[in-house]
Amino acid sequence: FAAQRHVLTYMEDAVSQLLENREDISQYGIARFFTEYFNSVRQGTHILFREFSFVQATPHNRASFLRTFWRCFRTVGKNGGKYSSICCYLLTAQEYHCLLQLLCPDFPMELTQKAARIVLMDDAMDCLMSFSDFLFAFQIQFYYSEFLESVAAIYQDLLAGKNPNTVIVPTSSSGQHRQRQPPNDCNPLEGVEASLFYQCLESLCDRSKYSCPPSALVKEMLSSAQRMTFYGFLMALAKDQAINRALGALPDKGDLFLDPAMDQELERLVAQVSGLSVSGPASSSADTANMPVRNSPRINSPWKPLHHRRKMDAESEGSNEETDSSEN
Repeated sequence: FAAQRHVLTYMEDAVSQLLENREDISQYGIARFFTEYFNSVRQGTHILFREFSFVQATPHNRASFLRTFWRCFRTVGKNGGKYSSICCYLLTAQEYHCLLQLLCPDFPMELTQKAARIVLMDDAMDCLMSFSDFLFAFQIQFYYSEFLESVAAIYQDLLAGKNPNTVIVPTSSSGQHRQRQPPNDCNPLEGVEASLFYQCLESLCDRSKYSCPPSALVKEMLSSAQRMTFYGFLMALAKDQAINRALGALPDKGDLFLDPAMDQELERLVAQVSGLSVSGPASSSADTANMPVRNSPRINSPWKPLHHRRKMDAESEGSNEETDSSEN
């Protein structure tokens, strides 16, 4: 159970942060630190502003990052003030990458480009994409990254007339992503036999130590085609809602821009701000003094590692110094 849930990974990370920040943590106790840490792991907020090597370290971390990215930026698809299944804002791969870096500063551009190619099917990386198209493609590329590397190698062997009889599993650390050569899918007559392709993928899913989509769903997806191209397969994975539900990080496409809990919290905050701004400049100081004091409930922010706070403060001070020097 401990290995399946990657308990050791989280224990090592917690102890590492405890040792690095022991002076600050001693002020409120070790027990409280571990409680807050594992609560953040359970809630999925532990990946905020962390390094990429940690964000992609476990399936739970990857799913948490996907869910956080969706919740933070789902309003990219906002239309006329109402959430809709049709996105009105289109962004480039570079712009989506900037959004990813707001949550993970060292997120690699290569993963963003690979996700964009699933949508665009070519190398026109400056083309615009809707939020929903990019999000579901990014989910497949990010969560099943090692699996897709092996699929690309299998596909190339099948194109060359080889019948892979061994499972190709990445041996490098999952934080190091190799440059994948995009298979040539331009000719509609190209591709591989779907049944043979599935046989190789079934063996891969059974023996791979990395996350793979359910083989039964892959079989169902490929059973409707006689031949399949590499990017056709990736697009089918991204659009398959059954695979999306099995992964469990994102809602169905029809509910992509709905998050009732977040919406209620935003409405409550807006109502508080509106209530505080009722008194305009024309109000006298006496009237202001007679107004009842409104104690807003404290909103607990997700726990963040203390050393990241100090780093952010240091960077903020540095930026202020640069601003002051530029003004002089």
